[in-house]
Amino acid sequence: MDLAARVGLRLRELREAQDLSLSELARRSAIGKGTLSELEGGRRNPTLETLYALTTALNVPLSTALHGLALPAEISGRAVDAVLTERFEDASAVTETYRIRIRGGTTQESAAHSPGTTEHIVVLAGTARVGSLSAPVSIGPGMHGSWAADVPHLYQAPFGDVEALLVVRHPQ
Repeated sequence: MDLAARVGLRLRELREAQDLSLSELARRSAIGKGTLSELEGGRRNPTLETLYALTTALNVPLSTALHGLALPAEISGRAVDAVLTERFEDASAVTETYRIRIRGGTTQESAAHSPGTTEHIVVLAGTARVGSLSAPVSIGPGMHGSWAADVPHLYQAPFGDVEALLVVRHPQ
């Protein structure tokens, strides 16, 4: 079974576990019902943006949709390529670790995640602009930063590709 089929099956399981109709999840996530149906049926490849919209609407971390896939699980969006390298869960939080690439000259605006979610980045190469939409900061090689991810935030690579490690912490 390919990635699209496995992720689609997982999305359907998550939706049904919350007793949500396809229409209700489509409404909550602002993803078209037809698109959602194609995703769940494994007939469409999910993007990073689509998976974040759906998992946020389901109030679960992104890695929950990738659960059961062989690590590393790779997912791409308009500006960011992410590889899930680790998921750690305890009573207080789910913590995800990603190896990311922000493609040069691109910007990714991310919607707010669930309340209390934080993101932490360590830049390996390049210079990233990250953080809240209203106050992003520049972070260069060897530097790190963090921000509240329960508000709209961005990833930007204004001067070329950025390689980084991203840790996302979702309180339970």
